[in-house]
Formats: sequence, C-alpha cells, structure tokens
Amino acid sequence: MKKLLFLAAAALLVAGCSSSGSGDSNGQTLTVAATAVPHAEILKEVKPILAKEGVNLDVKVFADYVQPNTQVAEKSIDLNYFQTKPYLDTFNREHGTQLVIITGVHIEPFGAYSHKYKSIDQLPNGATVTLPNDPSNQGRALLLLARNGLITLKDPNNELATPKDVVTNPKNLVFKPLEAAMLPRTLDEVDLALINTNYALAAGLSPTKDALLIEDKNSPYVNYLVGRPDNKDDPRVQKLAQALTSPEVKAFIEQKYHGAVLPAF
Repeated sequence: MKKLLFLAAAALLVAGCSSSGSGDSNGQTLTVAATAVPHAEILKEVKPILAKEGVNLDVKVFADYVQPNTQVAEKSIDLNYFQTKPYLDTFNREHGTQLVIITGVHIEPFGAYSHKYKSIDQLPNGATVTLPNDPSNQGRALLLLARNGLITLKDPNNELATPKDVVTNPKNLVFKPLEAAMLPRTLDEVDLALINTNYALAAGLSPTKDALLIEDKNSPYVNYLVGRPDNKDDPRVQKLAQALTSPEVKAFIEQKYHGAVLPAF
C-alpha cells in the first residue's frame, strides 16, 4: 500500500510539472520580452490591470533586438513588445519567422544627439555620425537626416536605406553603423549619434530637450505588441492588448514621458 501511495504521489508531481508552454500550470501566466525603457515600464503599469482579469504578466527584460523575436518564435516566450513594423518585417524575411502584430501601443520619436554641439548647424565638415546597424533603424536614421537637409537619398521614402543610398552629402558626413544599444556610449567620441528613444531614455537623455533632430508626432514607427499566429487570438493575449491600449496606459505614457513617448491609440 505504501508503494502504491508513493507511485501515485510521484505521478501527480510529474503531471504538475509538465504543463506545456511558458505559462503556469493553470495557463494564466503570459511571458513578454521587452526592452527596459519604456516597454518594460509600460508593461509594469498594466500588471495590476491584468491581475484583475486573472492573468499574471511575467516581463523578461532584454538589452538587444534579436533575442526577443527569436525566443517568441521558438515558443520560449509568449510575446514581445519592443519593435516597429519595418523591423519586424525585416526580421521575418531574414529569419524565416512568421511573427505577427497584435496591437500598436506607442511611438518613440527617433532623435539625433551630440555632446559636442548645441545645434545641428554647428556640425562640422567631415563629422563622424554613428547610427544603428540593423536595416530598419539604419534606414530610419538616414531618413531623419535627409528630411532635415543634411543628405539626400536615391529614394527619399526608402525605409531600408543604407549609406550606399546617399546621393549628396554636403558636409561629407562619415557614417559608422553600430549595434543600437551601443550608440549612447559613443556620444563622447563622435560628433553626432542617432539613437532609438528607448536607449536614449535609458542613458538619461531627454529626447524633447537634448535631441538636435527629432521625428515629429506623425512618425509612422509605432511600437507593437507581437506574437505568433498560434497565440494571437488567445484570450490572455487579447486582455493584454486591451490593457496596453486603455485610458490608464495612455495617461501613464503622457504623464511619465512628457512627449518623449507618445500613445499610438
């Protein structure tokens, strides 16, 4: 009898530990990969809202733009929240993944920063300019420079432009593409750095005060909650999407970021 009881208990233990996916045993935990600022901060704000709906939100913070997509595609994590549609489209194409947009949440106006100059007019001939090395953000940086008259591009609307697409460069700017997370660290070494707002905020920069150039409120680069075809209609995912586009989150974004981050809903 003792042996039978032991075997029954062991069977129950195994069953309790073998729940599938990244959620908990009752399926009410959602794991979401995010960059620290502002994405993880916004997700922290919605945790209490989701808790009232019976969903536990587990936020995994990443410092790069690759692993959040890779781990969602591999089903190690349920969702991610960090990227724009051009970046997602490029990632899917280059990696053969099929990640999908769930909902748009916010816009981070992209900016150009300098520790050496107070205005873009002071930028010298031959200035060294660092910019992101991933295709979508590199194109975004070049479009910002082009729209402000520093360069011209073969196609002024090409979201995936590279330095090879520069047609005129009156100041002979020297471009140095780098990993996006590294760009704030280059400010003491270069003349100008084009930095994603999440990394600018994390480095203590104020986009609305410190950027020499910045996208306006009409920027098309919305940051999305992203998942997979197999979980996009999951009721827990839809509850998160609704919470992220709620009046409470809109007020939080407006009050906390003072224009550096804008609601997209």
